[in-house]
Amino acid sequence: MDWLERTAKLRQWARNGMRAPHKPLLLLYALGRFQEDAEGELRYSAVEADLQRLLTEYGPPHKTTPAYPFHHLVNDGVWEVRTDRGNGSPGTGLRELREAGAAGRLAPELRAALRCDRQLLTRIARLLLDLHFPPSLHGELCEAVGLELEPTEIERLSTARRRRDRRMRELVLTAYEYRCAFCGYDGRIGAVPVGLEAAHVRWWAFDGPDDVDNGLCLCSLHHKLLDKGVLGIGWRSPRPSRTEIGGGHHILVSQRFVGSSPVAREQVISLAGRPLIGPQPGARPVAAAHRAWHTSQVFHGTPRAATAV
Repeated sequence: MDWLERTAKLRQWARNGMRAPHKPLLLLYALGRFQEDAEGELRYSAVEADLQRLLTEYGPPHKTTPAYPFHHLVNDGVWEVRTDRGNGSPGTGLRELREAGAAGRLAPELRAALRCDRQLLTRIARLLLDLHFPPSLHGELCEAVGLELEPTEIERLSTARRRRDRRMRELVLTAYEYRCAFCGYDGRIGAVPVGLEAAHVRWWAFDGPDDVDNGLCLCSLHHKLLDKGVLGIGWRSPRPSRTEIGGGHHILVSQRFVGSSPVAREQVISLAGRPLIGPQPGARPVAAAHRAWHTSQVFHGTPRAATAV
């Protein structure tokens, strides 16, 4: 059985690029717990809070529940659920899962395969991360689910997968003249830029193209905050009397972000409403479709009122 291919084909609710990482998050969490106890079960009432935190932090901004993947992941052949009454899930209702003593764990065949091939767990986990989350979140997600991964390469799947365009980084950094579009940071060691990255606005894992109009040159901090939904990109038409930096794009800061230190206020909160820096004339700014995707699928909550013009 090809467990990598089965992992890549997890059935998820999907429409117009909307994110539904419920099953991948549960499977990552289960893999982390498998490393601790290969035969242990995850009683729903005991892990519900953990799974809800994962969905809140790494899932889409709209309200969701861990009961959905706990029940439906069984249909993908990688998960099993039993209750105090016997095998089988009682459904997706929170009360039913709690009162029935529902407990889940990886399917027996998958557990056996993981014991036989010590690299398989790492390959499955890295595949889930690559397909559903941006690289900036991989490390902290592994920490959040308790995964310790060994260095390895993901085997090729029989299904064709897109390849990243390695030229994107240079094209995006050039378009933004090697400055963070949010704060203007432009550090170098000699001629080599340091701490600057090409960020995808619409994530590559969700059909975001490796194009300049889907990219921003950002410092490492603001790239991470963009992918976490703390920061976003808004649009207002430039005033007819002058050309606005950033072509009308401005920075959104989530009201849910809290920081009382001077550093947090200066590097995050004070960005609210500021125009983007760049791109240079002739370079394509962020496309409306990619900006809209990020706002609906990644950015958390309501933007703060502008603190700078």
